[in-house]
Amino acid sequence: MDRPALTIRTLSPGEIDEFFRVVEGAFLTDLRSDVLDLYRALIEPQRAHALLDGDTLVGGGAILSRDMTLPGAGPVPVAAVTAVGVAPDQRRRGALSTLMRTQLDGLHESGAEPVAALWASEGGIYGRFGYGTAARRARLAAPSGTAFRPGVDTSGSPVRLLDREQARPVMQRLHARIAPQRVGWISRPDAAWDEWLHDAEHSRRGASALRYLVAGEHGYAIFRAKEGGDERGPRFEIRVHELAAETPAAHAALWRFLLDVDLGAEVVHRNLAVDDPLPLLLADPRAAVQTVSDSLWIRLVDLDRALRARRYTAPCDLVLEVADALCPWNAGSWRLQVDSDGAARVQRSDAEPDLRCDIADLAAAYLGDTRFTALAAAARVVELRPGAVPAASRAFAGDTAPHCPEVF
Repeated sequence: MDRPALTIRTLSPGEIDEFFRVVEGAFLTDLRSDVLDLYRALIEPQRAHALLDGDTLVGGGAILSRDMTLPGAGPVPVAAVTAVGVAPDQRRRGALSTLMRTQLDGLHESGAEPVAALWASEGGIYGRFGYGTAARRARLAAPSGTAFRPGVDTSGSPVRLLDREQARPVMQRLHARIAPQRVGWISRPDAAWDEWLHDAEHSRRGASALRYLVAGEHGYAIFRAKEGGDERGPRFEIRVHELAAETPAAHAALWRFLLDVDLGAEVVHRNLAVDDPLPLLLADPRAAVQTVSDSLWIRLVDLDRALRARRYTAPCDLVLEVADALCPWNAGSWRLQVDSDGAARVQRSDAEPDLRCDIADLAAAYLGDTRFTALAAAARVVELRPGAVPAASRAFAGDTAPHCPEVF
């Protein structure tokens, strides 16, 4: 017998605790009271949705109001999608499709953020809703004591260990200065800082409490130490939670400190920008082993507003034929004109298209990480006029790899 369709509505403030209990359960984790307190401060109930089976809350999702740094444009409002989950016994009822449609329709109809962003728990989920992999992260591991090449400057930014209360205001000031310069970084309000620095023992996975490093007024790092060793003595793993620096010297000084921690055996950072310069600082670049995976997924909610929100690195005049099964207002042909100043004009067009693509592929290229040349080689973009693919690649390319240092 077919079950009735799930319904969806805006979350009420009184349902926040149950909402997070269900979402945490969908990820097979238990909801702890200290984490719930953090989530209550983060959630915007008016931007969250509850999925209901009758009167029972069985899933949902939320949007956080954040700014994200876009290529050449600095911080721009984005819809940061989070806390998406459905109870395990409610699968195959169209819950996620209902949620995605509701979120996208609501953003479009209200004229809210033109771009949505999320981290995907599974790589095969969100492409069918028009999201594309727009940024990547590297897991980097380097042996402790690894030498820098001669001439690396670590001066001018003395590194100090501070306690959390001393370090937090310095880190917040630095983050506020650095984030607008780094494509993919998102704003971090006080409630998000509280979650980011949450350090309950159950969240440490056998490692120490967080330690805080500050390199003058130009950089900071947060790390833990995981005990290990054998008959030869202690061999700790230094686990980097975050490293941010606004000068090359501060960046090098922080890494030098981490690589030289006494009793350390290896330094591991699990969410590093793929173009972080650490390997180029090393006398043996091969000592830093990197494994790359996806991070940010981007959805262009309103194609024209989204393409105008960023700036471009080369002029172009292209007609894009775009397919968008979920958001029909984006489907059709659009003319993208970029002048020498990098600003874009975007409008509907009846001209013959130069490129054909799906909205998810346009989203993958949006932050400058995925090249149109790569998309064309994978037959995800079709070139209809010779030279259109390299022209698009040059225009959308970024000066640095996009990166988001935190999962939201």
